[in-house]
Amino acid sequence: MLTRTIAIHYVTAALRGAVRHGHDASRLLCAAGIPEALVADDRARVTPAQYTKLVQALWEALDDEFMGLGPQRSKRGTFPTMCLLAVHCATLGDALRRGLAFYGLFDVRPVMALAERDGAARFTLSAEGVDDPDRFLVESLLVLWHRFSSWLIGRRIPLRAVDLAYPEPPHAAEYHLIFGCPLRFGAPETVLAFDSRFLRMPVVQDEAALRRFLRHSPAELLSRRDHGADASSRVRRELAGGVVGLGAVAARLGTSAPTLRRKLAAEGTSFREVREQLLRDQAVASLVRGGESVEELALRLGFSEASAFHRAFKRWTGNSPGAYRTGAVT
Repeated sequence: MLTRTIAIHYVTAALRGAVRHGHDASRLLCAAGIPEALVADDRARVTPAQYTKLVQALWEALDDEFMGLGPQRSKRGTFPTMCLLAVHCATLGDALRRGLAFYGLFDVRPVMALAERDGAARFTLSAEGVDDPDRFLVESLLVLWHRFSSWLIGRRIPLRAVDLAYPEPPHAAEYHLIFGCPLRFGAPETVLAFDSRFLRMPVVQDEAALRRFLRHSPAELLSRRDHGADASSRVRRELAGGVVGLGAVAARLGTSAPTLRRKLAAEGTSFREVREQLLRDQAVASLVRGGESVEELALRLGFSEASAFHRAFKRWTGNSPGAYRTGAVT
């Protein structure tokens, strides 16, 4: 299983706007199948399915695709209407410009713009006047427009860089999983940059494809975390496929063990950390899904006994496996 779990930070950040508007966070968490007590530990994780349900619940409760975090609502249906306008364009550049012009009719904030400079397309976003202390809305919009753009042309657009006009947060390790490119915090402005040649690529989707796309999007787009092009993601895929050991994984990737170690270190991680993250995510997904005992899960994940798995899971998430499964998190 390659799907990555999502840090509890994004759950609490997503709820902030709803709470600000008087909604009961407990009911929203319940609708998403997220135990309320999880928000008390910053090591806790949720599955992409739970996170998708939470975002959908927030839209329904607030009738706002900005989830109560903008100075004004972006009513449900705004994003699908923009998509319908964009999908009939000839190229990605035309689609993005038409989509941004559509949002410009409503004078929405954050303010978004597209420009080209030195062979790079620059999608900029200004959050001036937006009360978004977690930068959740800002980051969600960056992710959403990038992944929608990739969908329009039928291929993932690799990012050159992401500049963020705010200090590095405590959960900065999550950002590489979201954007998969070099990041700069404390930048003069918030910019998402990619090769401008992608703007000339044709839009390959149509209205029928758009209807399928919108069944679960954009919530599903926001829940994805694995870009898959870097060394850690390639290691993760090999481990998930049953390849065991650093040497064996390196051989499968056509490199040496020392070289793979260096590549992982350059990404701020290690072979052991990638393996533990995979085990953690597999464990969380199984416990949320149900149907497998803790003992069976421990054995499947390679632990010699359930007690060793309990200790590891507590270290990963701050809670016991049984608590995740029952929702009685302490």
